[in-house]
Amino acid sequence: MFKKILLVDDDALVLNSARRYLEGQGFKVAAASGGSEAIELARESRPDLIITDAEMKGLDGFALCRAIKETKGFSDIPVIIVSGRKVSDEDILSGYNKGADDYIIKPFSFPVLLAKIKAVLRRYEGTVEKGEKIKKLGMVIDPAGRTVTVKGQVVDLTRKEFDLLMALITEEGRLLSVPYLLETVWGYDPASYNDPHTVGVHVSSLRKKLGPFVGDRITSVTGHGYKLE
Repeated sequence: MFKKILLVDDDALVLNSARRYLEGQGFKVAAASGGSEAIELARESRPDLIITDAEMKGLDGFALCRAIKETKGFSDIPVIIVSGRKVSDEDILSGYNKGADDYIIKPFSFPVLLAKIKAVLRRYEGTVEKGEKIKKLGMVIDPAGRTVTVKGQVVDLTRKEFDLLMALITEEGRLLSVPYLLETVWGYDPASYNDPHTVGVHVSSLRKKLGPFVGDRITSVTGHGYKLE
């Protein structure tokens, strides 16, 4: 079954060239020139993935992402945000915290975009396959609903924190390297981005939110990676 992608960009040249490339790769592609139009198209066709430019007039990419993630029935649609300006790590983390599943900076090559798309879709397909609730260490994890409760209390995790927890829980006892986590959770190419700080910040936040009983079981091996004991 062909995957449906919704492209959103107010630059017609970028929109059309990306559309032609992705259709050539076997995707079904819908295109919108703005955030409001994208919401209408999403309601009509329910895409498997949305790729949106960050800087657009009216409803920008971040607002579109937030609207999708906060809409019942659409919150599980992955969103990749594209930015045409140089951004700091803080900006990228802010984008993730608004619900973005990945981030890519212009100019980019289409093969890089394709790799990002495949990585994000692969992560989502993995959680669908593991749709049954996971009960461990006092946690109840619902992969389909992307929720976590500890001792009956809902834990407010960002999307990346949830994906990180899923990576650790499904590979329990295995040491997961920083490059592996950057690739599987964030969709980065380890050859071009291998900053352990990104993983470390999220692990620290995850430990605090889950509490000491679970958090203390997320152990680190300096210079190597992390594992759930």
